[in-house]
Amino acid sequence: MTKIRIFDPAMCCETGVCGPVVDPELTRVANALFLLESKNMDVKRYNLGNEPQAFIDEALVQELLEKKSTDALPTVIVNGEVKKVGSYPTNEELALWTGIDKDELQPRKKESDDLTLF
Repeated sequence: MTKIRIFDPAMCCETGVCGPVVDPELTRVANALFLLESKNMDVKRYNLGNEPQAFIDEALVQELLEKKSTDALPTVIVNGEVKKVGSYPTNEELALWTGIDKDELQPRKKESDDLTLF
């Protein structure tokens, strides 16, 4: 099974999807990871603001932080290998790493989304 670990910069909450202005990229990532978890994938996120010990315990992340400071975040580690530094993975990358179809990482459209109000 694929093991994905994402080391986020310090954010206001676990996913960064809160507050009056939500970054659509953080929403996409949170949704894709939720869908992976619902398929029993081993996915874990660490927030620098809430879980600094995880950044200390992971030597690969500690080394990147020493070299690039917080510009190294987010850092994505897949099966013990750094796959991405400084940006979040695309849905295509997540699909490639996990072996699932990228379309399965898209949010399901609700019927109410198709309604047009006059």
